[in-house]
Amino acid sequence: MTKLLSATIIGIVLTFSVKADILSVHCPLGCPGNPAGNDLIFGHIYSLSNNPTTKFADWVAYKVDVINFGPSPMRVSTKESLLDHSETLEKEDYKGAISSGLKADPGHLAPLASFTGSYHWPELNHLSNITPQHKDLNQGAWLKLENAVRKAVSNRKSLYVITGTLYNRNMGQLPNADESHKIPSAYFKIVYDKKGAAKAFLMEQTTSRDTHYCNKSVSLASINNKVSFKLPKFEDSNVIASRLGC
Repeated sequence: MTKLLSATIIGIVLTFSVKADILSVHCPLGCPGNPAGNDLIFGHIYSLSNNPTTKFADWVAYKVDVINFGPSPMRVSTKESLLDHSETLEKEDYKGAISSGLKADPGHLAPLASFTGSYHWPELNHLSNITPQHKDLNQGAWLKLENAVRKAVSNRKSLYVITGTLYNRNMGQLPNADESHKIPSAYFKIVYDKKGAAKAFLMEQTTSRDTHYCNKSVSLASINNKVSFKLPKFEDSNVIASRLGC
């Protein structure tokens, strides 16, 4: 049974019809669908759908607004208090990941740097918002795309993002994890405005550090074909691509 969890309202059960849109300030055109069995979390600065089988979020949605920018805080992974302990990995599971064959950083799906001025920035360090991401991807094209999104926003010209995980091939297991999990083989990111103009990107874990993020842009249709849930309706936009430096 799917649970609906909120960081501000706990104990209220909400019932949606099958065709109803899931609306949030983090995804104003509608949030992606919530796969059966996933936990849907509405935090203060992002929404996410956590998959208890993979132990990672299928998607995370958030708004990038200059009001939330600020100095960088600490990167200390913490347990998601709204989820059962068996539904995400633990901090100890990431020990040795960077020196293993995976060479994995704890990568944030909703980036910490976009919310360092927010009072609620510690939510970004919840393990439900983190996946094992190859260091070259995490510190290369993925990071540069996140920087480009922040650079593209200004007062009253915010952008919205839906980012998520894909599982096209077996990536093995974290060497010190004591529970079964499934590491993403790729990630997608859709950057859009309130009118639905959007630009999509897809990056494999094997993406080299020197890859330019613009070279990883794809059509929205290709993302729709790869995910198992319904995405909001967007239109491929050269305007958004230009704002991102592509």
